[in-house]
Amino acid sequence: MHEALKRLQNGSHHDPFELLGYHETESGGALIRALLPHAEQVELDGIGEMERVEGSDLFELHSDTRFVPGHYTLKWQDKAAGNWHKTVSPYSFQPQVGELDMHWFGEGNHHHVWHFLGSRITTIDDVEGVQFAVWAPDVTRVSVVGDFNAWDGRRHPMRCRGGSGIWELFIPGLTAGDAYKYEILSRRNDVIIKSDPYGRHMSNRPETTSLVPAEVAYEWQDHEWMSRRKTFDWQTAPMAVYEMHAGSWQRSEDGTFLNWRELAERLVPYVVELGYTHIELLPVSEHPLDASWGYQVSGYYAPTARFGTPDDFRFFVDAAHKAGIGILLDWVPAHFPKDDFALARFTGEPVYEHADPRRGEHRDWGTLIFDYGRNEVRNFLIANAVYWLEEFHLDGLRVDAVASMLYHDYSREDGDWLPNVHGGRENLEAIHFLQELNRVVLGRFPGAVTIAEESTSWPMVSRPVELGGLGFSMKWNMGWMNDSLSYIEEDPVYRKYNHNLLTFSQLYAFTENFVLPLSHDEVVHGKRSMVDKMPGDYWQKMANLRLFYAWQYGHPGKKLLFMGCEFAQWHEWSEEGEIDWGLNEIEAHAGIRRIVGDLNRLYCGEPAMHQRDFTEDGFRWIDCHDSEQSVLSFIRYAHDAAPIICVFNFTPVPRYDYRLGIPHAESYHEVLNSDSTHYGGTNTGNGGDIQVQDINWMGFEQSISVTLPPLGALFLRGT
Repeated sequence: MHEALKRLQNGSHHDPFELLGYHETESGGALIRALLPHAEQVELDGIGEMERVEGSDLFELHSDTRFVPGHYTLKWQDKAAGNWHKTVSPYSFQPQVGELDMHWFGEGNHHHVWHFLGSRITTIDDVEGVQFAVWAPDVTRVSVVGDFNAWDGRRHPMRCRGGSGIWELFIPGLTAGDAYKYEILSRRNDVIIKSDPYGRHMSNRPETTSLVPAEVAYEWQDHEWMSRRKTFDWQTAPMAVYEMHAGSWQRSEDGTFLNWRELAERLVPYVVELGYTHIELLPVSEHPLDASWGYQVSGYYAPTARFGTPDDFRFFVDAAHKAGIGILLDWVPAHFPKDDFALARFTGEPVYEHADPRRGEHRDWGTLIFDYGRNEVRNFLIANAVYWLEEFHLDGLRVDAVASMLYHDYSREDGDWLPNVHGGRENLEAIHFLQELNRVVLGRFPGAVTIAEESTSWPMVSRPVELGGLGFSMKWNMGWMNDSLSYIEEDPVYRKYNHNLLTFSQLYAFTENFVLPLSHDEVVHGKRSMVDKMPGDYWQKMANLRLFYAWQYGHPGKKLLFMGCEFAQWHEWSEEGEIDWGLNEIEAHAGIRRIVGDLNRLYCGEPAMHQRDFTEDGFRWIDCHDSEQSVLSFIRYAHDAAPIICVFNFTPVPRYDYRLGIPHAESYHEVLNSDSTHYGGTNTGNGGDIQVQDINWMGFEQSISVTLPPLGALFLRGT
């Protein structure tokens, strides 16, 4: 047996098609070879028996004349049980990945890369099977392995497509649901087994195998929503977001996860009842560890199998759209885990990550950082964003941990980071990636949004790339969140000394398009639940929470609240069970849920509460100086709609005859009072119309005198 056949036999040959399949000989004959390590004997169906090459698992058939066998069938008998099998030879097919696809991918510009990388059911020349393709640069061999070949990497070595780093193989006879991985022989001769980076369906944990995805059979019914979204003006429209973790919102009676179809049946009507406009899902890409909440992704193109199939997820999104609810996805391009079955050191060498740990590793998170400067890696991520919006009709992405992407020295000690080419700390490759991401996503999907979780003072996060910005639609306002929580956690006696914590946000409120988040991060890891943060006795905690939510809804910016906070869950959130639904049987907790619903309806129904969330002309202070009484008051404006007066009393002391300067109107009335008995309050407030008086006050020609409830908020509209 000559050297090339030996390499094929031991699984180290770089190009199996050089030897396997049909070949014409110099003497005018033909030679067909097959490598079948588990075969006792092999026949070329309809032609004759193949001979074993001595000392190997190679079988040959020689012919004195040349012929065109087409896609020939091999019949072989296995050694173990003596059973006979039939298969069309994978090595009778021509390459399927196009040169243009490889070129675009190499440039980093193939936004539908999942159409040719990964696995997909297809028919070639009337032969049904599965086409596999994977990017694995600078390796000796890549094979497809699975139950269908006893996980033997010698059975189905793939075709190398030159310098592209792409390997491909069509395997006849495989179908949807077949489990597979890639076996890679590294340049150091290490054998590595990896799940498919572009796999669109994976086994449920703890299994880590990729599954051949079924052809998409789902018929979308959200045509009206998708058509309307193209003209959705998110800047002037209300966006009230219910953030939730699909695995712990609600469980089945036996404690197991609900699937997407059950979630659609239960969650969507609940969110509609509460008046939200959007659901934001914590990451639903495949991940091995429940406790990571989905933030350590191992299957970027696979909706997690925990909750059903990809078509089940499509059903969920479709149900939400038909009910008028948008779906946002928490998306994680900032890092990936070190799991040895996934992206980490994919070929035995760094491929998706930087080789130098000073750029390629988050030490405090124990994760790896993508190499944003590598075209194929950038393509992997940007195409993934397109994939989720296109294949699953999602309405936007919340991009996790953007701050960690922008700075080389993020959470690093001196000497543990490398500067950019100009000597600075800015990650120029990541900045370029984020700008390109936003250009592509927002350009391809009008009306969709991208939202950055960015906690530093990086400028112009939500400004167009053309103006030097990162190009996001919106940014989480972490400053507002931290200052507001610090303030509301203070005993009311001391709040007057920290008045600036609430007023400071107006100094920068319109420098970005802000979302005001009260997210999952604020109710875990010892931070206590939202209601448990509140000072005082039971009644005061509830009143403070109602007041705090009213503050969030009055302040300019889109709104976000995490599940369980809407009915004042006492315990911190845990992914190990469902949120504490039984609290809704307690009137005070039901009152919190009612005010959240009414705040959503007020916010969505009154143009002044949302139309100018991002512009200075939508906001005016009435009085931001009354620190002694811990009272704040301001006006929200809209085009051609009544303004709304927002007043907040952050002490448990009622304020009688409290004067407010107001825009011209005949009278005012309460449209929401957080102290209403309907919400669990004392019903201190202003019944009926509030008469306008021609008394100059705080720069206004008219004013009104009102009663401010204890730890309460008022929203007033003129008539």
